[in-house]
Parts: sequence; C-alpha cells; structure tokens
Amino acid sequence: MSLPIPSTIDQVTTDWLSQAMDIDVGDVSVAQIGEGIGVSSAVYRAVLSGGGPDSVVVKLPALAEEAVFTSTMLRMYIREVRFFKELATRSPIRVPASYYGDVDEETSHFVQIMEDMGDLRIVDQNEGMDLADARQAVDELARWHATWWNDCDDLVKSGSIVALTDPIYPAVLPVVFAEGWEKLNAEMKLAPSILQVGAGWSARMPSLLHSINGGHNTMCHGDYRADNLLFDTNGSVVLLDFQLTGQGSGAYDLAYMITQSLTPDMAGEQESHLFERYKAGLIANGVSEAETEDLWDRYREAALFCLAYPVIASRGMDLNDERQYQLIDNMNTRFARAVDQLDLFDLM
Repeated sequence: MSLPIPSTIDQVTTDWLSQAMDIDVGDVSVAQIGEGIGVSSAVYRAVLSGGGPDSVVVKLPALAEEAVFTSTMLRMYIREVRFFKELATRSPIRVPASYYGDVDEETSHFVQIMEDMGDLRIVDQNEGMDLADARQAVDELARWHATWWNDCDDLVKSGSIVALTDPIYPAVLPVVFAEGWEKLNAEMKLAPSILQVGAGWSARMPSLLHSINGGHNTMCHGDYRADNLLFDTNGSVVLLDFQLTGQGSGAYDLAYMITQSLTPDMAGEQESHLFERYKAGLIANGVSEAETEDLWDRYREAALFCLAYPVIASRGMDLNDERQYQLIDNMNTRFARAVDQLDLFDLM
C-alpha cells in the first residue's frame, strides 16, 4: 500500500518517515530551513535518532499560495520527484541522495526526502560568488550540459522535463509576471533600465523562449544560482533543486548564473572569460566547436529572459523580511547591469 503524501510537516511523523525510508528513524525533531532562500518549496531538516542518517531534508509545497500556484502550473514539483527517480544517477555533478519521493501528478502534491548536505560550504547569493567558485561552477555546468547534449527529446515527451517552448510558459508567465511587476513597483525602487525592459517583457517572452530552445539544446537545470550550489571540501559543486529542469540552450543556465550570482562588478569584469571557459568546457566534453557558434546570441537572450526570476519570485516572498528583500534587490541590480553592458534593450 502506498504511503499518503503529507499535506503539512506535522504529518511527517516518526511512523510515516520510518515507512518512507524503510528504517526505524527513532525520535524525530523537525525545523524549517532555507527561509529567504527557497521560494517554491517549504524545506525542513528532520533530525533522526534511529539507525539511519543523523538527519534528512524534507521538501513539501511552499507555504505561500502564490508560489504553490506557479509551481503547480509549471509542473515544478513533478519535475523534482522525477529527476530523483529517473535522472539523478546520470548527473555528472554530485546531487543529494534521495531516500523517498512521491508526487500526485493530478494535483502536484509532493514530498521529497533527501540527503542532508548542510555541512557543506554555502555561498550566499546576496554576497555573490568569488571567481574561483564561479570557475568551478562553470566547469561543472559544461559537463552537465554535455551529458544531455541534443538528447532531451524523449525526456520532454515523457514529461520528465519541460521544453522552454512548452505552451504552459506563454500561458502562465505573463499572468504571474504582471502580478510580481505590480508588487515590485509598489514596494521597491526599480532602476530605469528595468522599468524600460519590464514594460515590454511579456510580449517579447514567447519569442525569446522559442529562440533559446532552438538549435542545439540540452537539459537545463533552470535555477543554477549560488543559493542552489554547495561546495564540498575539494571545492566541487553539489547541486540542489531540480524543479525547473527543462530543454533549452545551455547558455540559459550560464547566463542566469553569471548575471544573478555574481556582483555587478565581478560579472562585468569576468563575463567574457567565464563564457569562453564554458564553451571550452563543452568542447572538452565532446561537443563540437561548430555546435557552440550561436551560444553568445542565446546567452544575451537568456540574460534578458532572466528578469522573470526576481519578478515572479517576489510574488511569494515577504519583502518586509530583510534577507528576502535584499535577494530581490540584488537580483534586480544585477539584471540592470546586464541590460546596460550586454545591450539587452536592443533585443526588445
């Protein structure tokens, strides 16, 4: 008999966890973690006293209704559970071990129990990545993309990942973008370049996604940013959060990481270097040089699309919370840098 999917963390009891993990977990103590970092899910650490791991991480749907709506419509919870069930063993980047995962594909109600990686080094996205970490993240991203290069059609057909050209994006994103845009304009002061781009973003979005998904594509992580990257004692990346896995140009992940996880000064100084490093990494991992020729065009288009992240995420965030406000403000500031230095308004 299958286990019921918990509706709240209170339903993740000792008995339920023991059945899910197929061990006696002993006493269980649960606390929420990742507040102000995770947006689309509620994340908890469960400390166990039994014979298994000392602790595990439990993910459930977000506590904010706005975030649950967006995540459900975009199949985000389904994608994460399917990643751990079907794709995690192929990842060239270390990912947490999965102890249990289940999702109701009719309602997107889900639970995911995974390895607790809390002892690894965290880079605060608000502070920004240093150059050594950024280089390592770019190198491992190139290996990730090379693994699934031109090999995602079946994953899209099965529903394990979602192509950037899926009709759900133009159906949902303009609505949630408009809600976030109204909130940001009411609660924050936005740079002139953001105001200039934001006014026409929804109309430009469908053609942007079509272009970013055209040509040679791969499996994009979809949220490759500092808050989802941990670093082990060897400096290697441990990757978290697989709710936006999709088919598109590898430049999509690269542009998001560089434009949103580096400070404006660092991004401005190192953008070209990191882009060329990524291309070299693809080629070193078996991608032909000819297949990388259009990546800079896709990079700029992806950078323009990235306004979606702070605007849409803000809907489910408490901008009275200092950490959450700072994250959205930094993402906006970094996007404004990209608009100016990459001439992104020309793409409108």
